[in-house]
Amino acid sequence: MNNKDIFLQQQQLLVRSERLRNTISDQTQVFKRPLAIIDIVLASVNWLKQHPKWPLGAVVVLVVLRPRKSILWGSRLWGAWKTYKRLKSQLEKRLASN
Repeated sequence: MNNKDIFLQQQQLLVRSERLRNTISDQTQVFKRPLAIIDIVLASVNWLKQHPKWPLGAVVVLVVLRPRKSILWGSRLWGAWKTYKRLKSQLEKRLASN
């Protein structure tokens, strides 16, 4: 191989590399919106962790203004939480036994 062949091969590899980068870029556009939504959700969760007084204050206001609905929804959420924990425990047991 002489210098001309090496240079030509280098140019072909650079063109191929550019095409592959463009293909990957086009294919990953599908993930752009879902990942942006996940970023927003994670930022919101982090904000809530850093400022727990605001959601707690909202719950207190709801309990004061609508005590019956608050009790109803609280019991529903508590039941859903217990069901979630029970199902998670059963799933972990099944996965551990396999």
